[in-house]
Order: sequence, then C-alpha cells, then structure tokens
Amino acid sequence: MAKRAIGIDIGGTGIKGALVDIKKGVLLSDRIRFETPLGGRPADIARVVADLVSQIDGARSAIPVGICFPAVVQHGHTMSAANISNEWIGLDADGLFERTLGRHVHVVNDADAAGVAEINFGAGLNQRGLVIMTTLGTGIGTALFIDGRLVPNAELGHLEIDGVDYESKASFAAKERDNLSFAQWAERLQRYYSRLEALFSPDLIIVGGGVSKHHEQFLPLLKLRSRIEPALKRNNAGILGAASLAFRNSES
Repeated sequence: MAKRAIGIDIGGTGIKGALVDIKKGVLLSDRIRFETPLGGRPADIARVVADLVSQIDGARSAIPVGICFPAVVQHGHTMSAANISNEWIGLDADGLFERTLGRHVHVVNDADAAGVAEINFGAGLNQRGLVIMTTLGTGIGTALFIDGRLVPNAELGHLEIDGVDYESKASFAAKERDNLSFAQWAERLQRYYSRLEALFSPDLIIVGGGVSKHHEQFLPLLKLRSRIEPALKRNNAGILGAASLAFRNSES
C-alpha cells in the first residue's frame, strides 16, 4: 500500500487539501478548497480544516495530517501571523488541530513545506549543497536546504535593502500594487536575489508561488552567478510538502 498522508495548505484567502502519496509526490484524491474564514481566528480555521478533511476520499483516521501555515512554527507552536488573526501567535497549533481532527497532526511553515516538495519531487531533486527556495506572493517566503535537509523558519524575505523590508518592494503583491511590468519588477527582484546570493552563495535558487508559471517573463532577466530555476510543483507544493513532513514526523 502507498505511504499516505493528508496535506493541508492554509493561506490568507483559501484553505486547500488532498490525500498524498508521499513516496511518489502525487495527489491521490481531488484537491478540495474552502475559503479562509474572515478574520482567520484559530477556532474558525480549525473547523474549516475539519470539514475539508472529512470530504477527502480515503482520509482514514489513522492517516496523519500535515498543515502548512503562514507563520514561523517552532515545535508545533505558531510564533507569528501573516494575513491571519494575531491569536495564532504563541499558540499550540499542533494541539489545536489534533483535538479538532482526532488524529496525528504536524504543523509547519508554508515556505518550508513548499521547499520540501521541490527538494523531494521537483526542481531541487538530487541537488547537493545549499538550495534556497523562494515563494513570491503576498510576501516573500523562503526555505533553506543543506544537502537536502531543511533548516526551518528561514525568514529571508525580510532582508533589509535600501532601508526597507524588501518583500514590501519585491513580492508579487508589490508588483501588482505598483502596477509594474515584468521588466520593472525584475529590476527589484535583481536587487533582492543579488543580496541573497551575496550572503549565502547558494548552489540553486528555486522560485515558486503562483507567478512562477510566468517565469519565462522575468527569470531570464536576472543576472546571477547561482543557478535559478522555477518551481515545478507550484499550487500543490504546500500540500505535498506538508504531507511528507507529517508522515516523517508520525514515524519518528
């Protein structure tokens, strides 16, 4: 029987999930999506996640659940909150979801989960050395990997450049807010990725987020020493990575 886990990806506007074959890195069920409850409070989100899991085909009670979340996550506690309620800060999120779902749950940072999917099944497969995963969306999420091993909670989207938290200038949301062309946006991305490269000298940078499907319009404009590639798992990356980490955690 396939090694299985459920992956849930919680965002500021939507919550999506599916059953995952964590060896092959493929979805075994339809991907289900619900709207994130207004205000993003813990109890409300937990109820929506429970409803979502109940609708996933094959979601037996023995199957663990991985949940990726827009927050720093330390030992199952959410230590920050982005586009959700501040009630999450310092919360035992593992405990909340385990009580609600009645099964093993492992909560992780969303960029870390996306990076795990790319390392295990996507653009970072079999890559040695230092890999930096970046997700371009409302902000800039990042994940660090050394020889395929995750270094959790790397918040490199918040690098200060030109006196500002540079995700406010280089995220996809900033591109939309400032009505930038891809060429104009690439100039900001160049400053960000050049700083990232100067600090870490990565062997590979992976660029994810929904905009990565348009990678041919901006990645070729970047001039870096490091190899930079678009993510391959895109919208399913969080689900795949969260499920993989939950399965690994349930066996430890």
